Amino acid sequence: MALVLTIAERLARARADLRMGLPVGIMAPEGPVLVAAVEALTDARLDDLRAAGAPELALTAWRAETLRLAAYDGDLARIAVPDGTDIAWLRALADPEHDLRVPMKGPLLGLRSGAATVARAGLALAKSAMLLPSVVTVAVDAMPDALTRLPLDALVQALGEAAHLSPVVAARLPMAAAGAGRVQIFRPDDGGPEHFAVEVGRPDRARPVLARLHSACFTGDVLGSLKCDCGPQLHAALARMGAEGAGVLLYLNQEGRGIGLANKLRAYSLQDQGFDTVRLLTTNPRKIGVMEAMGIAVAERVPLRVGLTAENEAYLAVKRA
Repeated sequence: MALVLTIAERLARARADLRMGLPVGIMAPEGPVLVAAVEALTDARLDDLRAAGAPELALTAWRAETLRLAAYDGDLARIAVPDGTDIAWLRALADPEHDLRVPMKGPLLGLRSGAATVARAGLALAKSAMLLPSVVTVAVDAMPDALTRLPLDALVQALGEAAHLSPVVAARLPMAAAGAGRVQIFRPDDGGPEHFAVEVGRPDRARPVLARLHSACFTGDVLGSLKCDCGPQLHAALARMGAEGAGVLLYLNQEGRGIGLANKLRAYSLQDQGFDTVRLLTTNPRKIGVMEAMGIAVAERVPLRVGLTAENEAYLAVKRA
């Protein structure tokens, strides 16, 4: 039997491969390109990439600005990886957490020639795998059979599409904050983590339903982090729904609005160093816009002002501004 993988199945494999330090193949019109995520790459794999061709490093324009590197491609910058450099050098460029420990990284010269389309897709792929948005690319004549292959156009289209969610299971769940309720699990068709709908009471479908979109925050929701207001917002929203007798909380299992727990902890580290990391976050007005774009009318924006601490006062001020 000939088994043909869909682009969603290939994409799920590619994300897993990148997280294990394995390159994936992007099949571009100009020829195949090996792409590997810097965060998970090893020196041995870097040697393999060098043996296959001339490696280039791609970084986001935000990171390039910090490194004083010209982003000739607009939203990203590319540099040739010099001979003799190791993974430690690449990670020092990719990971802002190392900036104070490894302040000298240059001189760095951005590449101007060649198309940046594959590098751009590689960065988006790494971000979707919750890895640092930094990749090494190598143009090759032929793609090794063992690697996951992704057609460039199909990859770009798939990364821009929202996954379809299917209900998996639902169960009654009494809650301390909200009283009687029910939790339903939804599974995406792209291999990503499940999301949850928490139904409080029995909402009247004929009237506007009190609702909240809550992005998962392990440090705030579970550990009670004082660096954010996520935990207090979650519990206050459930308590408000319990007090009104009904509501729906959509718990989006996208740690740090999709950047992953590791990258969110990097943001915490940067905050400790005095950097503003709000650019990593999605603001509430966008939540309303997305819901309305999907046909869900937002009747009222109910304020939820809780969770101010001495540790997060500056962060919340910047986020609010």
